[in-house]
Amino acid sequence: MEMQQFYYDNKIVKNFIYATIVFGVVGMLVGLTLAFMFLFPNITDGISWLSYGRLRPLHTNAVIFAFVGNAMFAGIYYSLQRLLKARMFSDFLSNLNFWGWQLIIVAAAISLPLGYSTSKEYAELEWPIDIAIALIWVVFGINMIGTILKRRERHLYVAIWFYLATFVTVAVLHIFNSLALPVSGMKSYSVYAGVQDALVQWWYGHNAVAFFLTTPFLGLMYYFVPKAANRPVYSYRLSIVHFWSLIFIYIWAGPHHLLYSALPNWAQNLGVAFSIMLIAPSWGGMINGLLTLRGVWDKVRVEPVLKFFVVAITGYGMATFEGPMLSLKNVNAIAHYTDWIIAHVHVGALAWNGFMAFGMIYWLVPRMTKSSLYSLKLANFHFWIGTLGIILYTIPMYVAGFLQASMWKQFNPDGTLTYGNFLETVTQIMPMYWMRAIGGTLYLIGMFTLVYNVIQTVRLGSKIEDELAEAPELVKISAGRVKGEKFHPWLERKPIQLTILATVAILIGGVIQIVPTIMVKSNIPTIASVKPYSPLELEGRDLYIREGCVGCHSQSVRPFRSEVERYGPQSKAGEFVYDHPFLWGSKRTGPDLLRVGAKYNDNWHFNHFWNPQSISAGSIMPGYKWLFDNKPMDVSLTQKKMQAMVTLGVPYTEAQIASGLDDLRKQAVAIEESLKNDPDFVKSYDESKKKAEARGEKFVPMNEREIVALIAYMQRLGTDIKVKDIAKK
Repeated sequence: MEMQQFYYDNKIVKNFIYATIVFGVVGMLVGLTLAFMFLFPNITDGISWLSYGRLRPLHTNAVIFAFVGNAMFAGIYYSLQRLLKARMFSDFLSNLNFWGWQLIIVAAAISLPLGYSTSKEYAELEWPIDIAIALIWVVFGINMIGTILKRRERHLYVAIWFYLATFVTVAVLHIFNSLALPVSGMKSYSVYAGVQDALVQWWYGHNAVAFFLTTPFLGLMYYFVPKAANRPVYSYRLSIVHFWSLIFIYIWAGPHHLLYSALPNWAQNLGVAFSIMLIAPSWGGMINGLLTLRGVWDKVRVEPVLKFFVVAITGYGMATFEGPMLSLKNVNAIAHYTDWIIAHVHVGALAWNGFMAFGMIYWLVPRMTKSSLYSLKLANFHFWIGTLGIILYTIPMYVAGFLQASMWKQFNPDGTLTYGNFLETVTQIMPMYWMRAIGGTLYLIGMFTLVYNVIQTVRLGSKIEDELAEAPELVKISAGRVKGEKFHPWLERKPIQLTILATVAILIGGVIQIVPTIMVKSNIPTIASVKPYSPLELEGRDLYIREGCVGCHSQSVRPFRSEVERYGPQSKAGEFVYDHPFLWGSKRTGPDLLRVGAKYNDNWHFNHFWNPQSISAGSIMPGYKWLFDNKPMDVSLTQKKMQAMVTLGVPYTEAQIASGLDDLRKQAVAIEESLKNDPDFVKSYDESKKKAEARGEKFVPMNEREIVALIAYMQRLGTDIKVKDIAKK
């Protein structure tokens, strides 16, 4: 049989590895900055684009899509060519994939700190960037499928099954969750509202974890662990069961993020049932990975690459056991909204994704530079300091989570809350936040160690060039199953059929959960007293979204005695029918705000946004001084926003839209008048007016500034539903 010579494209792999390292440093630096903001909340006082609410989505997007995303592409582009015995389908598409992805990351890094956000977790990027993501993802898919079709290896190895499932599922998730109605070049509203938006978002959010952070890395595990250990995968049969059961079950699990919420009970219960089932395939994959190392555990003691892989797979096992446990309603009732979830997420991110990426980089770079790693001691140091960092990060967060949950739920003998002031909990967990910052610092030191080690390895090795390979051309055989061939081996040489079956497997769960929630009216009952937001409240809500307030505050009261006593009546599905997007949140760094309207006067909110510590001693909320700047609020899009809402089903009349700006100003003036009840406000207001006039600046009345719109939104929250008076608690 004649051998064909060709070159593997190593340069594209090199580019993705370098991008992984650069954005890993950036993403982790932003994360560490955020950890210190819990300790020093006003460290970036007055700088809007460096505020916590705007940097948090930058951190999550940088780590997930820039660091892990580039590592995923690097691993896929390296392994795919070798598993298929073929160069990538198109060098142009490879480079378009690389540069397009980096431009998307840069666009995110610019737009998120500027406040352009949809507020939907892990999907905060606005609609033009979402379109770019979809296009570049399709480029990646075409390149991968094109390579598969021109392969010289008949059977598709298990890693490729995971790559294909990743491509298909991420495309479906991203497109359906990102459906939005644009209002301007960088502003849009989700086409879904309230309960429906929450379900679609967490169908996406949970499965972004599943199919962006998990399945591609399982594919990389199935390639790089056997390579590094020089051992075959432990069980081929287990890999088949692992793959199909994982992709079928995972897609159903999203609703476990919404337990005890206004989501219909049937959807919550489906999410719980399938989440529990997830333990089996997840641990099947972990066992397959760890048992691949049977007979070579002596190597693990001396080779840092294998050390990283072992801890990564162990972290995957821990996170995928804990996830289903957290979906049990009695456990979720304790853990949800606490720092326990932060610990859980970071076991997966730091151990599974981080250590898999580090092990892969340490394995790849010496081979691509035709040299050995510059320093095994430094790599081992990275492993140990990174592991210590993970421990010091996660264990204090688990403790903080338990402490929060227990303090929130405690009652005195007379039936009152033992810790009625939310800040009493915050002050108790500050030592754990210090420990987290120390753990994060150690992990980042490990990252810098990798940077130095890789630079030295590249500098001392050969230039990374395309690699010569040879393989015989694939001989075509019958399209049908040959005699004695079982179904799955036949499927493994049929990439189109395999992709179609994988698509069907991932669509079933999503369709069964989402379609009834959107189409069946009884799932979302309306409440007559719930009215659309006024024009000023609508602008205030957009400011709330811009500032990332949903990252620290929930707007969803669960049906627990402790929450009803603390916040007011539990959430009802009909309350959120005009919320595009929903703002239920996933973490309570501060108290729930669903019923905060009319709880405090306008002056309280005014002073609280200016200097939270002056109102609540010990608060770790930063000030929002730019909302008070002597510049008018942008209301140029207000009427367009109202028209967009009408398109989405919000019942504004033509008369309301026409008078929108007048109504906005009337409500803003009324709030300014109420602020003048405070003599201190009047005094400082008059002084700032005189100073502006002395400087020759135009003085903007308070009723035209952004803070007034945000106060209007805060005062609206929960007032459509009768709330018992808890103002003095």
